Amino acid sequence: MQTIILLGAPGAGKGTLAEGVRQATGFIHVSTGDMLRAAIKEERSTGLEARAFMEAGELVPDDLILRIVRERLAQGQPSDCYMFDGFPRTIEQARGLDATLAELQAQVNQVFLLEVPTEVIVSRLSGRRICKSCGAVYHVTNIPSKVEGVCDQCGGTLYQRPDDSEETVLNRLEVYQRQTASLIEFYESKGVLVRVNAGTTPQAATAELLSKLASA
Repeated sequence: MQTIILLGAPGAGKGTLAEGVRQATGFIHVSTGDMLRAAIKEERSTGLEARAFMEAGELVPDDLILRIVRERLAQGQPSDCYMFDGFPRTIEQARGLDATLAELQAQVNQVFLLEVPTEVIVSRLSGRRICKSCGAVYHVTNIPSKVEGVCDQCGGTLYQRPDDSEETVLNRLEVYQRQTASLIEFYESKGVLVRVNAGTTPQAATAELLSKLASA
């Protein structure tokens, strides 16, 4: 079993790069959100517990997240390769993941830190626009609609999500940096942290990541 982690701030492009890596390598893309939704949909005991926390507006506890991760890994084969996106988020989760993998005679092989300048992230997120009718996503600079404020696909109105405002984005980045500083140190001390310049194009960032993955 091989395990890699994509670590990066909101707007760093984790989802885009994960899809590029999945297509190129066959790594199984595992995100916390997907695992939670699957556990809830299948009405597993862990899913029912998680739903109770989510419906109460509370964060799902680390120990419950780790139990859901164990369930997901138990469904696979010893030869599977996993790519975690959005997990772990805390030192406790990181240590729990290490313990879980050790039980399977595996370990975290590489942690790719997607580095993007703050101004680039702010531009990416604050420029995002979403159609109120069909949910299509645009960007005022990178993917503009043909008519400003109007969806190309259905003619619906485009809007900016509240959490995409520049002020909110900066706050989200501050929270991220506080939460992940120790996580970065944790993986750096283990010698598995790999830095990737994700402030370029998705194609260039994916190519760099794949190159560093192959050379490990």
